[in-house]
Amino acid sequence: MAKKQFKSESKRLLDLMINSIYTHKEIFLRELISNASDAIDKLCFIALTDDKLGMTRSDFKIELHADKDSRILTIEDNGIGMDRDDLENNLGTIASSGSYKFKQEMEEKPDDIDIIGQFGVGFYSAFMVAKKITVITKKYGCDTAYCWESSGADGYTITETEKDGLGTKIILEIKDNTDEENYDEFLEQYRLQGLVKRYSDYIRYPIVMDMTKSRVKEETKDSEHPEYEDYTERETLNSMVPIWQRPKKDVTQDEYDKFYQEKFFAMEKPLRTIVTSVEGVVTYKALLYIPTSTPYDYYTKEYKKGLQLYSSGVLITDNCEELVPEHFRFVKGIVDTADLSLNISREMLQHDRHLLTIAKNLEKKVKNELTSMLKNKREDYETFFKAFGRQLKYGCVADYGMHKDELVDLLMFYSSTEKKPVTLAEYVDRMKEEQKFIYFATGENAAAIDALPQTELLRSKGYEILYCTEDVDEFTIQTLMSYKEKNFCSAMNDDLGIDSDEAPADEKESTALLTFVKETLGDKVAEVTASKKLVSHPVCLTAKGGISFEMEKYFNAVQPDSGMKAQRVLELNMNHSAVKTMESLVQTDIDKAKKYAEVLYCQALLIAGLPLENPSEYTDLVCSLM
Repeated sequence: MAKKQFKSESKRLLDLMINSIYTHKEIFLRELISNASDAIDKLCFIALTDDKLGMTRSDFKIELHADKDSRILTIEDNGIGMDRDDLENNLGTIASSGSYKFKQEMEEKPDDIDIIGQFGVGFYSAFMVAKKITVITKKYGCDTAYCWESSGADGYTITETEKDGLGTKIILEIKDNTDEENYDEFLEQYRLQGLVKRYSDYIRYPIVMDMTKSRVKEETKDSEHPEYEDYTERETLNSMVPIWQRPKKDVTQDEYDKFYQEKFFAMEKPLRTIVTSVEGVVTYKALLYIPTSTPYDYYTKEYKKGLQLYSSGVLITDNCEELVPEHFRFVKGIVDTADLSLNISREMLQHDRHLLTIAKNLEKKVKNELTSMLKNKREDYETFFKAFGRQLKYGCVADYGMHKDELVDLLMFYSSTEKKPVTLAEYVDRMKEEQKFIYFATGENAAAIDALPQTELLRSKGYEILYCTEDVDEFTIQTLMSYKEKNFCSAMNDDLGIDSDEAPADEKESTALLTFVKETLGDKVAEVTASKKLVSHPVCLTAKGGISFEMEKYFNAVQPDSGMKAQRVLELNMNHSAVKTMESLVQTDIDKAKKYAEVLYCQALLIAGLPLENPSEYTDLVCSLM
């Protein structure tokens, strides 16, 4: 029979498909198995009403066979098959799909038939690995079988042939190896088994293959040197029913835990399991997990967020980032939906309203689970927050604070009075009646913050202080600005909204001393003020303007050349003996008084955790006073 040419633009599309559309050559097997599943679905639907067919659901299967010597890989199904017109329309025109038309016809009929393929290009992905494709097929209700053959874009032939039984057999002549590509792998039984497990494990019909295995010969079992023999055993490669498709009541928590550990290579059991099934405008099933601890690469570029996305049991992508927001990037799991709008290959998703709707629903589900854990399982939540609390804080800061209202009630900070992490709601509920602000203090750790002189007045009043010990904490608080109409206030602020019980120093004398210290230190400080917060310490530094000392440290660590610097305000405890000594020296020994001012400034830097510009000069200065 004369060779026919593919219809308009098909040559170009075929070349594009083989070289551009699919990222990995191994995808071809997923596509052909999905097409076989579609074909069986169609005949299975007919079997519901045609008693003459004589087949039940248990009779359907997909068979694989690899012949390494002949370099032939065969995929065969006993589905509905194709006639000459189907071959012309579906395989003669790239991007035409019988499955899509069938799905349109069935839309108004209630059934459980899911059609995976819609655009008819998956079949041609086989040309990525095959130099020639032969399709032998016989359609339900047709007495004649047909053979379709093609070696690629040069065209195809269709001839009549013989075939026992209904269905389609696809015969691939695998390409020879090249220096860049190893095509032998697609003839190896364990490689094929692995691809089925990875991409098509949840196809609803059994995918079977004769597997060559090895065993000890019966007559040499008791020998010191047993001999082995090969034997062939037919094996079902796929599990067919995914755990998330089973009713929740029929699955134990141990089964969910085991699935999580095997699927996501986790050593620990998950902290929480979320199972959800939604039917309506968008229909999907999801199985989500909240891990117990942070993966080793979690805060690196190598970590990949996202959920595994399936379409009717067929794996579409391992990491669909669009399904989880950045602040919940720790969530692992699976989403399975038949409502996906697949583009011309299953790897290229249209970001349509279905995907966005699923993502929003899952975000609410995760938040509700975390809120429930916080309320009912506090110990578990603290375990979670220790692992992923920083991620929630980053989420508050990200996108100019767009998500802060959703996350603020999940945040925790270490409390100076409770000596454990607390929520902002718990803090506000405990606030004293006269307390104006939510107070916080920043430092490397709780012990360092405990020693800060700036917190003395707050402690003396019995006010609770939130400790910010992570680099993102202060950014988070600045993004929040307030909580339940209570503004945040740093312990380092000049005005804490508290009246000191200390008797005020003489204002005229204080002004003179403050002016002297400012002139002595020059540009090192923006201001020198009489402190309202110091009790027993002589001096401290506070930051003026929008940049705090912790921000200065963070930016200088990330970008050493940034030149980021907070404006320094030196606060003096006018009632402290060291300050009074300096004040008296202004009248008797001006040079010594200047040394006191320098020493106090350096001490304030050290207390704030800021580097000394010249440590050697500071030690010489102290020694000269000694």
